[in-house]
Amino acid sequence: MTTLSNGFLAYRICAQAEGKSQRSIDWDGANLERFSQFLKREQPGSSIADIGSPEARRFILHLQNDVRRWETSPFISDTKGLSPLTIHGYARAIKAFWSWLVDEGYIAENSMARLKCPRTPRKIIPTFSTEQIQRLMSALDPRTPTGFRDHAIILVFLDTGIRLSELVNLCLEDIDFGQSCFLVKGKGNKERVVPFGSQVRRALRRYLSAVRPDPDSSQVSHFFLSRQGFPLRPRAVQSIIARVGRRANVSGVRCSPHTFRHTFAKQYLLNGGDVFSLQRILGHTSLETVKLYVNLTSLDLSRQHRKFSPVDTMGLSVRRSKRGHPAAAGFAN
Repeated sequence: MTTLSNGFLAYRICAQAEGKSQRSIDWDGANLERFSQFLKREQPGSSIADIGSPEARRFILHLQNDVRRWETSPFISDTKGLSPLTIHGYARAIKAFWSWLVDEGYIAENSMARLKCPRTPRKIIPTFSTEQIQRLMSALDPRTPTGFRDHAIILVFLDTGIRLSELVNLCLEDIDFGQSCFLVKGKGNKERVVPFGSQVRRALRRYLSAVRPDPDSSQVSHFFLSRQGFPLRPRAVQSIIARVGRRANVSGVRCSPHTFRHTFAKQYLLNGGDVFSLQRILGHTSLETVKLYVNLTSLDLSRQHRKFSPVDTMGLSVRRSKRGHPAAAGFAN
């Protein structure tokens, strides 16, 4: 299995244009290696043809009941088990590997076809409120170069929903000020156009003309730079957002770039945007993935219904019956 899984990963690397990032490929490889080690203990000497969904289900039960987070780390002690999302990833890697085995002719029948991936709970991820956004912006000092840069970064996150990796890799040639849009490279090196508003355009122009430091070398074309002229690293941007959150005393929500992505998605829909254009802006091929970003609370739904209630928008009124009781709205008895 180890030899075949290496071939599977090599195939994935060659086919990265299909949308798999190197990180996802590495993760699949680690998952398959763990399954391989489990099989060596439970069924030594078995061949690929002997393995099917019963063995995979036993492996999933093992992950659910016996494995603890960070168990291989000598520095972290954690008694919690693996998350449902992590176990779901193991099952997906196994199913993808067995599909590849069939496609390549190593086995005649997909014995994992009936394996169902464990369900993952869908949680409503907290997003920034308008008041929290205002406090975050007030915690910055745009009169300083780094303060204005961080101000522009937060505006970009909030107005476009781009990923952290997409922001730090944004280059000068990727920005079209005339059309007010970015050309970003997403997962699997997929390119897409992401629009931004007039306030962001104004902030980006000012950063470029008056605030952005000289690049450290002629090879540096990244838009957002450190004070020394180096491209910002993802960890640096994460630290910036977390530090601003502490300064603004924002609680009850994680202060991270990804929270801005969720906030953008929710606000985009609440302001009247449609889910199909949101899907293109976020760079997802499936609407199922978009749904993870746009779970709305009951309060959000109530507000949306008040804005778009069919009865209210049609101007229908409640009539009185002859006995003084309300009749059907807008209709005769």
